Amino acid sequence: MNQPLLRLLSAALLLGGAVAPALAQSPYPAKPVTLVVPFPPGGGTDTGARLVAQKLSTRWGQQVIVDNKGGAAGRIGADAVAKARPDGYTLLMGNIGTQSINPSLYAKLPYDPDKAFAPVSLVAELPLAMMVNPGVPAQTAKAFIELARSQPGKLSYSSSGAGGGPHLAAEMFKQATGTFVLHVPYRGGGPAIADLLAGQVQLSFMTVMEASGHIKAGKLRALAVTSDRRVAALPDVPTLAEGAAPGFNSVSWIGVLAPAGTPAALVEKISADLREVLAQPEVKTRISELGGVPAGSTPAQFARLIENDRQRYAKIIRERGITAD
Repeated sequence: MNQPLLRLLSAALLLGGAVAPALAQSPYPAKPVTLVVPFPPGGGTDTGARLVAQKLSTRWGQQVIVDNKGGAAGRIGADAVAKARPDGYTLLMGNIGTQSINPSLYAKLPYDPDKAFAPVSLVAELPLAMMVNPGVPAQTAKAFIELARSQPGKLSYSSSGAGGGPHLAAEMFKQATGTFVLHVPYRGGGPAIADLLAGQVQLSFMTVMEASGHIKAGKLRALAVTSDRRVAALPDVPTLAEGAAPGFNSVSWIGVLAPAGTPAALVEKISADLREVLAQPEVKTRISELGGVPAGSTPAQFARLIENDRQRYAKIIRERGITAD
């Protein structure tokens, strides 16, 4: 087993000798819990966090407060949690960017990504939609691939920022299909979608959770989704793997983490409560309606997902020469 994964598992599972008595004497939570979202309000990570916070507040009988600490591609909020007391009262709603992409994208982080967090549970997978402006003549992903191949470098795609999940998904698409589409990075998903709507760029990859409203309103055309199966929120939209790019699978995700050093018994309690919340029919339905796939996990399973995706995207970042600049 590789060292980064061992460190993640250790952070998730390490148990101090006095943990059980402490938990027995002081039932958790005894006061409000802060769930830090390292992005501005409105995105997929924030939407998922608010749904989870509401349900955990009801379950725990204590308020779970969502605290948006956006900036620096999630590094500011993640750093705040990394340096918080490991007592379960400050948690992070991280995503594939903060946990699996940033460690390879940035030469230096204000915390050690291998040691700073104890993974708690995956919350949801967030498939991406491959979308075009309605003025683009291609009606299918196959047709877009043919169009792009016939005009190398003349089409462009927007992303929410260099090195983010949508950017890397687009680069995976280009690599899988042998196409050359210019990348136009923006500072956030809002501006990236705005210029796609305006026709300044022709293509974008964005989470279904963020894009489904524009798609259902007919303002954007979804050609495919990036998961290995269709998405309940867009049942008529095929996957890229359905003929256009066999084997293609690239999804974002969100999940809860605690500061490293949080007692393992407490990490497991929070994880178990999260899994029970995510198993509630109304929660599963709501996440699915928004375009996500509810997916609770154990701390060890989440640690493996983080490490596997880190290795996968590190390879893409290296091979494609992607930088955060």
